[in-house]
Amino acid sequence: MEQYRTRSPHDGPRRGTPPPAHLPPPAHLPPQARRPPAGAERGPSRQSATPRAPRVRPSQPTAPARRGLPGPRLTGLGGGLFCTLAMYLLGWLDLLLFDASLTGYGVLFLPVCVLTALWVRGGDLLTAPVVVPIAFGVGLFPLTDGGAGLLARLMGLFTGLATQAAWLYGGTLIAGVIVLVRRVRWVRERRRRAATDLGATPGRNPR
Repeated sequence: MEQYRTRSPHDGPRRGTPPPAHLPPPAHLPPQARRPPAGAERGPSRQSATPRAPRVRPSQPTAPARRGLPGPRLTGLGGGLFCTLAMYLLGWLDLLLFDASLTGYGVLFLPVCVLTALWVRGGDLLTAPVVVPIAFGVGLFPLTDGGAGLLARLMGLFTGLATQAAWLYGGTLIAGVIVLVRRVRWVRERRRRAATDLGATPGRNPR
């Protein structure tokens, strides 16, 4: 009769099977080889014990936004040449198209004054109201009658300046107002920029 071999419950686990998780590690192993069971809580790591502080980058002052009508920035000399050349060419244009109409010349003078006051750069703003009347007189030369010589042309020039004084004063006044507004804004912008640079410089206290 064939007998089956039975295994007693005290023989221990079979080979190749891991020990149960609830059992403590064998006593014959050194402390370094004893590992905690799966799922056991580990101590705080070095990174969690000493958290790094986030880096704070120094804030840089933002450049002020440019406002106003975009266009070329002329120097004082460039603004004077632009205004004078424009009025001289407009004088010839008025002679060809409107038969030397002084009223038409005065109307064309106003936008030239506005452009001159807007296109001159901030450091040379005060030159715009000075060059505008000079350009008005230069543009009158093609409109005067020069058949009788230089003296007659000069007399026609002074007559044109006297009769068209309203356009001359009006254009100069418009240029002066634009220059005044731009000058105030330019000074404020420079002060704001200087205060921003002074506050952003480390180790300096504004007085």
